[in-house]
Amino acid sequence: MPRPNKLSETQIKDALGKLPDWQLKDGKLHREWKFKDFNEAWGFMSRVALLAEQMNHHPEWFNVWSTVRIDLSTHDAGGISERDLELAGKINEIR
Repeated sequence: MPRPNKLSETQIKDALGKLPDWQLKDGKLHREWKFKDFNEAWGFMSRVALLAEQMNHHPEWFNVWSTVRIDLSTHDAGGISERDLELAGKINEIR
């Protein structure tokens, strides 16, 4: 598989217009969700984990009780790539 290309800041800003609630934070795509409780948050994380494994592109994430935070970047590219945009879009479809 070829190494993914790092997107320019302009490309990222254009893409964010199509990814509701995602933002650029510390050089990564970032989004936070609030759920009614831990079980709902965990269920969401489980669905994202299955998707990420299928895509072989795994997020950085953080969970405390009903809050889930996800950061996406592509280590091989040294920043945000098309793979991150694709995963973010698919995560939006889950929720």
